[in-house]
Amino acid sequence: MYCLIRSSCWAACVLLSAAVGLASQQGALPPIAAGPPATSEGSGWPVPRGIHEPLTAPAANLLTATKVALGRKLFFSTSLSRTSDVSCATCHDPARAFSDARTIAVGIAGRTGTRHSPALINRGFGESFFWDGRASTLEAQVVMPIADPNEMDFSVAGAVARLERDPDWVKDFTTAFGGRVNARDLGYALASFVRSIMSGDSRVDRYLDGDNTALSATEVRGLRVFRRAGLCTSCHKGGNFTDEAFHNTGVAWVPDTSGAGGRLADRGRAGVTKRPEDEGAFRTPTLREISRSAPYMHDGSLPTLEAVVDFYEQGGRANPNLDPDLMPLQLTAADKAALVAFLKALDGRSR
Repeated sequence: MYCLIRSSCWAACVLLSAAVGLASQQGALPPIAAGPPATSEGSGWPVPRGIHEPLTAPAANLLTATKVALGRKLFFSTSLSRTSDVSCATCHDPARAFSDARTIAVGIAGRTGTRHSPALINRGFGESFFWDGRASTLEAQVVMPIADPNEMDFSVAGAVARLERDPDWVKDFTTAFGGRVNARDLGYALASFVRSIMSGDSRVDRYLDGDNTALSATEVRGLRVFRRAGLCTSCHKGGNFTDEAFHNTGVAWVPDTSGAGGRLADRGRAGVTKRPEDEGAFRTPTLREISRSAPYMHDGSLPTLEAVVDFYEQGGRANPNLDPDLMPLQLTAADKAALVAFLKALDGRSR
């Protein structure tokens, strides 16, 4: 099974499946109240082995089991879509590290989006959200798909009104927040659930903690390639194996037939910032649970880890804004196979 939950967390996870409800004042999600962040220690929420970054939440939305339970129920409910047949889980499958097997996301009425559904594993440690970073908080991000015409094609106000008509949602919402259904707390509940989706304690973590038997000789070789010849740590660093920054790897670049020029199929981060230097740049994803989240890249264009390694071994795809850290590598076939084996060893215990 995908969810291998530590026994210390099991009781909390059972509770998370119980309560739930929803929310609603008309209009956009209100801003989060200012205040110091709460760490996972302050909330009592466990962080997996190998994760060194703090799990933070806004002071106005501290993690609780009842909020996570409500967010979980909302995540798997189709009530947030206009036609009541699409849920968050439609594009974020738990068995695939909360990502999607399809190349490009498909939402309501079979409408196709423009990008691959990113994995939600460990997004509670994120600094910005979506491939282009257009949301600065989870609370803002989680409600945007409700109004997207290619995803749920509804509105936050409409979803809240629908939930408010259901006594079960009202009861569960009151349990979690102590008040009526409202738009702000709809976002708070969904964000709380996403923060609770974590993975760690992989064989790589156990090896780095001193268990020399945790990795095979091939996987240890892959770790050396990852750290040295592969230059992977330029972007995939820290306990979550991401710098949370935006890089142009050339994936979005479409060369013209002459080979002398080309165009960007997707502006990426520049669509948000409007800065020329951000053209074609996308957020670095975590490598945790990476073997479960194929296909890869913002457009799902690389079907396997082997294809990803080949792409980077070639130095990405040349274009005017290619990240300077990308260059052709001198990896042997054995190096590449070892690197793929190492990446697969990053699958761990997920909750």
